[in-house]
Amino acid sequence: MNKQQLAATIWESANKMRSKIEANEYKDYILGFIFYKYLSDKEVKFLVENQFPSEEIKSLDETKENIKNYIIDSMGYFISYNNLFSTWINNGKDFDVSNVRDALSAFNRLINPKFKKVFEGIFDTLQTGLSKLGTSAAAQTKAISELIHLIKNIPMDGKQDYDVLGYIYEYLISMFAANAGKKAGEFYTPHEVSLLMSEIIADHLKEKKEIKIYDPTSGSGSLLINIGNSIIKHSNNPNSIKYYAQELKENTYNLTRMNLIMRGIIPDNLIVRNGDTLEDDWPYFDESNPIDSYEPLYVDAVVSNPPYSLAWDSSNKNEDLRYKGFGIAPKSKADYAFLLHDLYHIKPDGIMAIVLPHGVLFRGGEEGQIRKNLIEKNHIDSIIGLPSNLFFGTGIPTIIMILKQKRENSDILIIDASKGFIKEGKNNKLQASDIKKIVDTVTNRQSITKYSKVVSKKEIRENEYNLNIPRYVDSSENTEKWDLYASMFGGIPKDELEELNEYWLSFPDLKDNLFIKESDSYYKLNTDDIRNTIESSTSIKNYISTFNLEFNNLKAFIEKELLDNIEEINSSNTEDILCNKIFKSLEEIKLINKYDAFQILDDEWKKISIDLEIIQTEGLQSIKKVDPNIVIKKKNGKNEEIQDGWLGHILPFELVQNILLKEEYSILKDKENRLLEISSEYQEIIESLSEEDKESKALNEEKTAFINSVVLKQAKNIRNDLKNKIKFDDDSFELKIIEVEKLINEEKELKAKIKTSYNKLHLLTKKTIENLSDSQINELLTEKWITPIINKLKELPKSLINQFINNIKELSDKYSTNFFEIEKEIKETENELSSLIDELTGNEYDLKALKAFQEMIKG
Repeated sequence: MNKQQLAATIWESANKMRSKIEANEYKDYILGFIFYKYLSDKEVKFLVENQFPSEEIKSLDETKENIKNYIIDSMGYFISYNNLFSTWINNGKDFDVSNVRDALSAFNRLINPKFKKVFEGIFDTLQTGLSKLGTSAAAQTKAISELIHLIKNIPMDGKQDYDVLGYIYEYLISMFAANAGKKAGEFYTPHEVSLLMSEIIADHLKEKKEIKIYDPTSGSGSLLINIGNSIIKHSNNPNSIKYYAQELKENTYNLTRMNLIMRGIIPDNLIVRNGDTLEDDWPYFDESNPIDSYEPLYVDAVVSNPPYSLAWDSSNKNEDLRYKGFGIAPKSKADYAFLLHDLYHIKPDGIMAIVLPHGVLFRGGEEGQIRKNLIEKNHIDSIIGLPSNLFFGTGIPTIIMILKQKRENSDILIIDASKGFIKEGKNNKLQASDIKKIVDTVTNRQSITKYSKVVSKKEIRENEYNLNIPRYVDSSENTEKWDLYASMFGGIPKDELEELNEYWLSFPDLKDNLFIKESDSYYKLNTDDIRNTIESSTSIKNYISTFNLEFNNLKAFIEKELLDNIEEINSSNTEDILCNKIFKSLEEIKLINKYDAFQILDDEWKKISIDLEIIQTEGLQSIKKVDPNIVIKKKNGKNEEIQDGWLGHILPFELVQNILLKEEYSILKDKENRLLEISSEYQEIIESLSEEDKESKALNEEKTAFINSVVLKQAKNIRNDLKNKIKFDDDSFELKIIEVEKLINEEKELKAKIKTSYNKLHLLTKKTIENLSDSQINELLTEKWITPIINKLKELPKSLINQFINNIKELSDKYSTNFFEIEKEIKETENELSSLIDELTGNEYDLKALKAFQEMIKG
């Protein structure tokens, strides 16, 4: 089971166990125990790596002073053998809630004084909440036992990105936030938003050797973690980053610490505070050693997602250095207080990114004055308008604002990214391609029609410092226009054809093939088959040929990048390398949206990286590994796990069969296809029956299927009749029953053969995987990883051409019927109707009425 599947399984089980406990509270229990497992496993791993014998590990307790102090100095904490997570599991029925209480109490006593701020009180939320898991010690023991057995199988030895334990921890945090409404969603910034901010900041810091990053409203710590991961892609030295975090709520503060520690961040690089950021700012010092611990805190990057429009105490802040020279945020909305706090703490060459409600761009009063000062002092670098409904618990539109202390340019880049998302449940979600496009636009500082604009300070002043995005970027869809002349007399307006100018430049022969010029301003369609004219065009054929050639070369490039050094490649860096290669390949191929191509790569890369993690963790032999396929089946009223064949650890059986066992696979598929044909033939016979025949006992009550036992009995009698020279019509019910009998017998025999062939092929596939050669492994991994990328990329020109064909058809249909022709048809219809009236007869009054009607329709 890969880490994604394992995380989903744990969430599903945890959700069932939650019972009457609120998700926000239950989160603290399950995540607390996962963290305790992490610390326990990490200590055991440390002891094993340092050649401590198994017996010595089992005797570890607080009385072994030398070993205890050695572990505390090395790890920052000490857990005795009896208090290890694995020991709780091994205790079986002897496990008791008191074991947990004793262990958590001991942990607080056995922390390295140097790392008190990192570890002290980290389990307080869990410790004080144990009583909520049951009304008695026995009930609490049962609940905790279920919890620890739920997470016992999570490994902690992954190499890709971060360990499996950390991945599952983050997954559960996001799921609790998504499923528990506003209260639980406050502490979590969705991964995609976090990644977007991280990539922008990491690009700014990529040349730095040592980096300090700070989140003053840290929540789960995911923003800091993602920035760290993005920076490591450039520096490849995780220990060069120092993390600062502050969080007001104690249980969320513990969450921050746990999440950061589980990323393998060394305690020396973690400075985490529990306090009110706006009231209790740095400079920080430890009361027990104020001189040596003093640190004013100026960092390379600040990132934050503070609570939106929070009420705060704005009194007595005029002399606060954070706000001096800018202004004080109104007491009803602390948004700019958080922003100015962040800005104050970045170095002259630093950068900050903050998530804020859209209103900070245009609200007046004190906020308007602060905004003016920020613009005039040249601090605002970029504004990114995000889609609504991205964040759990709130649907309000939000922005990301990027600020710097010192900038060379005085303009502001404004991006309207509000249209780029996919729906996922109740929320919207940024796709990888949306993130990539935003990051590229920021780093390249681009103006893109309908998307972004670099706005001068002069223009902003003219707008009285209002930064509302629609003032500068119009991302609305173009309204459809109608040409009056073409609507009256037909033809296709020249200016509407010119809107497709990018196509005419790329396919120069197409315009003349599709249209005839009627005048300087109007054209008419020159073909009855738009699709054929376009698809048979020389320039279209050349375009597809060029694209395919370029991306055939890409296949060889990806094979080299992935397969030549499979155990060492860095997943994130390699995806960037492949992305750059795809973008370079598309430079000479116009019209294709490079971000559509990137989305294809990223979708497939998510699957590839899972395999890479397994291979790099378990070694190349994992490719040749098969696992028991365990399924749940009910036996004697109980669910039991039983093995039902095998599964490829990395290589799917069907893939191996398609590539290496084609003949055997084809024979099996032919039999399965024949089985489907038999099913269709049954239906055809039923449909051919008369209503009277359908009343036969040979059919079920719904008249949708034959009852085999009845058919076989009836067929036996009919065959006896045939032996006795009784004749039936060719289309008789009796002969149809004989035909059904043949199908039943064939079906029975075929099912037996399929079962035998399947089992034989299944075992042959298992053996084939276990004995793969290096060349076969490369062939299979190419087919699993690389072929889907190339095949999907090659669909892009087809999609583009289909869209172009639709554009031409819509334009043609738009003016195919004009008002002049409609008027002509109306006149002809009126005259025809008037002639018919002349032929009518009736009394004096009828004829008078018909005459009046005739005059009316003639106008």
